[in-house]
Amino acid sequence: MSDESSSPDFAAVRLAEPRPDVQHRPDGAVLISCTDPLRDYPRQLGEHLKHWAKIAPDRTFLAERAPDGDWRRLSYSAAAELSNRVSQWLLDRGHSAKRPIAALSDNSINMALLKLGAMQIGIPFLPVSPAYSLMSENFAKLKYIAGEFSPSLIYVSAFAPFARALAAIRMAGMDLLADHCDPAFPHAVVFTDVLKATATDLVREHYGRVGPDTIAKILLTSGSTGMPKGVINTQRMMGANGAAIDHVWPFLSEKPPIIVDWLPWNHTFGTNFNFNQILRNGGTMYIDAGKPVPGKLELTLANIREIQPTLFFNVPRGFDMVIPALEQDDGFARHVFEKLDIIFYAGAALPPHLWKRLDALSVKHRAKRIPILSSLGSTETAPVATFCHWPAADIGGVGLPVPGTTVKLVPDGEKLEMRVKGENVTPGYYGRPDLTEKAFDDEGFFKLGDAVAFVDPADPRRGLRFDGRVSENFKLSSGTWVQVGDLRLSFISAAAPVVQDAVVTGHDREDVGLLLFLSQAGCQQICRDKQARIDRLVGREEIRSYLLAALEAFNKSNAGNSRRIARLLVMTEPPSIDGNEITDKGYINQRAVLERRAELVERLYSDDTSPDVMTAPARRNQDKSSVPAMAAQN
Repeated sequence: MSDESSSPDFAAVRLAEPRPDVQHRPDGAVLISCTDPLRDYPRQLGEHLKHWAKIAPDRTFLAERAPDGDWRRLSYSAAAELSNRVSQWLLDRGHSAKRPIAALSDNSINMALLKLGAMQIGIPFLPVSPAYSLMSENFAKLKYIAGEFSPSLIYVSAFAPFARALAAIRMAGMDLLADHCDPAFPHAVVFTDVLKATATDLVREHYGRVGPDTIAKILLTSGSTGMPKGVINTQRMMGANGAAIDHVWPFLSEKPPIIVDWLPWNHTFGTNFNFNQILRNGGTMYIDAGKPVPGKLELTLANIREIQPTLFFNVPRGFDMVIPALEQDDGFARHVFEKLDIIFYAGAALPPHLWKRLDALSVKHRAKRIPILSSLGSTETAPVATFCHWPAADIGGVGLPVPGTTVKLVPDGEKLEMRVKGENVTPGYYGRPDLTEKAFDDEGFFKLGDAVAFVDPADPRRGLRFDGRVSENFKLSSGTWVQVGDLRLSFISAAAPVVQDAVVTGHDREDVGLLLFLSQAGCQQICRDKQARIDRLVGREEIRSYLLAALEAFNKSNAGNSRRIARLLVMTEPPSIDGNEITDKGYINQRAVLERRAELVERLYSDDTSPDVMTAPARRNQDKSSVPAMAAQN
């Protein structure tokens, strides 16, 4: 384990000791598993709801902001009763396991009741990214989903925002469900009418038929290219993952966890990790209608100011936007850190500068270090494959396999590709046996596509660290490999707080370049202009000077050809949902950006002298004195 003797102690939280079993095979592959066995788990997720409805009937399970600003709270007993009513209504309307039911909206209590009511009687739940309806121009992905998966019901929270999207798809043979009526949709069903159903023995009968191999959800993922794939998520996958997480995070069962959470339920992080762990452990989820984007961040901050979480879950982009508010308001930061057990990030690697700022905040306001933990997995692993469950300062560590999961590391050039087998792994893609066959190797391991490395090869207990996407790495024309993931994170930290994300270029070229997405909040901080938008900030001389100085400082510490960045291009168009450039969680798809913005890549490597294109100074002219203080600190 890493030496923490020179740092403040970690806050007291009970975590399991890492106990890996590592086997090196003659073919070069490495097998890693946990020596602790996987504990028993219920045959379906509904058993947890029934348990807590009996043990703690009045405890708040879910809460969301009502129109008057107060919290609408749903107790465990009410959730169990209303879910049964939803189940009855679905059965009365003829819905069955033959066709999934789809939801297009953001997280809500009604969506949770629909999800729970469907899953507990064996009807697959198909949550769809709201961006496909609200941010898309052509609705191509939404139309594909409606045709490919043929849902028997579509749910939206309100009609007005989704009217154009609904008009774009064929609704024949589908029920339309919403929270409120609208004259423009006279045949739609209102959620209050659904809740008027009275549960009968028919619900108990169908509930009893649901077992570990029943499909619970179909979660959509696009992978690197193409239209969404439907990942089958069974009751077994969710149950096994929940039991494994509880084993390595035993503190979850010691007090009911509390989270304030925006992460969408159409992604495995939000639905299988956050939602399921709250349900499994009898906790409370405050549904956050905010998001880490300008205009909605204020909602998140307001919610966290009111509710003290015990778990702080987010993606790196979310932490990037919340941290400044914590740094600027000591009272707010003390409130947030006072009862925290852990800080957890997933969805993408956390840049080192954000890790260090979170660590500094916890020491300042708690006088202890809150463990900052992570995981590696995917929609296909529901979601955890490896999990960090010990306090450590290994930035980028993704832990070790949880009980019941075996990881195989396969040499791929200079990398170790990670593959996964276990009860948490999907049986395949809904209706696509061709994709299923390609996703697994001849030993039945799912090919994750991520690369990992040991934090310390001499001590496997320190776990693995993320080493980039295998498919993202490339060679320069010299034959030198460029490790995209590490290079991207390193420059983001070096150019903090101005750069929010970066796409690495240079395949078959002489040198490395970057396409940059800037942080509006970070640029405003540098310019002291709190109103300026990104498109007005790109050409500002102070931003250009800052980036050039950060680039110069970075290159002084990264002289090798595969690490030295020769050129930058700043983009004003945000990542495109239609173009598959970004997920709801803010993960940038490198390949999709490079393909969609090929003309920008060509301009980056041309002799263009526009303000948005910057080239590194010749090495002999680099001068450390030109580096701004904030860039030099990183």
